[in-house]
Amino acid sequence: MSTLSVPILQEEAAQAIFDFPAPKFYSSCGLPVPNSTRSFWIDTPGANPLAKEGSEGELSVDADVCIIGSGITGVSAAYHLAKGLEARGSGPIKAVILDARDFCSGATGRNGGHLTPVHFNKFVERKEHFGRVEAEKAYALEYHTTSELLKIIKAENWQDAVDLVSAEHVHLLVTEIEAKQAKLDFHAASEAGLDLKDVGWLSEEEVQAAYGASFPAFTHPGNNIWPLKLVTKLLEFTQTFNPPKFDLKLHTNTPVTSISPSSSESRRWSLSTHRGDIQCSYVLHATNAYTSYLLPHLHGPDGIVPTRGQVMAIRAAVPTSNITKASWGGNQGFEYWFPRPVENPEDHPLIILGGGRDASGPTFETYVTDDSTVNKVVGKVLRDFLPGLFPGKYEKGREPDMEWVGPVIGPNASDDGFEGQYISAGYTGHGMTRAFVPKQSLE
Repeated sequence: MSTLSVPILQEEAAQAIFDFPAPKFYSSCGLPVPNSTRSFWIDTPGANPLAKEGSEGELSVDADVCIIGSGITGVSAAYHLAKGLEARGSGPIKAVILDARDFCSGATGRNGGHLTPVHFNKFVERKEHFGRVEAEKAYALEYHTTSELLKIIKAENWQDAVDLVSAEHVHLLVTEIEAKQAKLDFHAASEAGLDLKDVGWLSEEEVQAAYGASFPAFTHPGNNIWPLKLVTKLLEFTQTFNPPKFDLKLHTNTPVTSISPSSSESRRWSLSTHRGDIQCSYVLHATNAYTSYLLPHLHGPDGIVPTRGQVMAIRAAVPTSNITKASWGGNQGFEYWFPRPVENPEDHPLIILGGGRDASGPTFETYVTDDSTVNKVVGKVLRDFLPGLFPGKYEKGREPDMEWVGPVIGPNASDDGFEGQYISAGYTGHGMTRAFVPKQSLE
């Protein structure tokens, strides 16, 4: 019989935080800390060949477009800008990507590794708040983003390079309330015309027989990847697009400390760094949780609320053949995990497990951007989570190979009056399936 180490039905309490002003101690966030926790994706030897790229030597002092942030958002923006220029035969354009730390060392390098679109979860709530059309767009965006990324990965034969695994995704329904809401969302989404033919439903007995957990579930196709390796491939690919017409430079460990009007007649903005100033015409803020450092008016519940997530890599006690390749979610989405690929099905896989924020109330790790330390309470419930859920398949008391934290993002609001400045953020933890596509405004 499965047991849960985490609290249940915490979504309403976690969401209620956004109904109140930001805490007095939080006016805006700072720059990313230099001594972040070690992430499996980033700190595995050889995983980040671009880590220090452009951190020394000559700094670009003039650009058409400056992109602040080198995660999936920033690199995707550069990719779409280059593709648009190539399609129109226009240019030349000079673009610069800047990051305060190593390449892709923020949320993209610290997430749970999933590339699976939400199929129908929260459809009723979204329809009530935003209307049917806007609710449908939210799901269409995740489908389209995932589809486009998979299309590139397969067209360029990156599957092995980015550790792409496509398998069943199982969402456990750990309470009757969650199961009832899932059915309501499913039927409402179906009636609205969403294509849900690939969704299946499993009884508690079927889940127990197939996987070893004693909860009902719904299933649909899913994917997982090595996020940093995907973004690395995407940047390198982008730099091959017609270099004479599109010049893309990367400067890591070069934090932007302020943005002010440019004194140049040909440029709008001046970006200050400790290495010198960069003049540019357009700025894209792709720093997600850290946005309010440069745009302090976007702090708090009416702007962007940084929320720290915690992830660990922990070894299973049985081989992959006993666990399957399925990826997982559950408990209102608070917990999520999947087994890393192995060479031999009888090898014991490393599991990438994220969540536990539901045990960190009453603030649920909101307004926290410091990723230099882990939350011990969260770490405790995560260590106990899989052994309780799948008795006999995970060793109770086993320490993870690595444990890390990173910022995920709460709701965001836009603000006019910054001509030539753009922002892409507010993914609420789903950046991998939301960040890639909508960058046409820069073209």
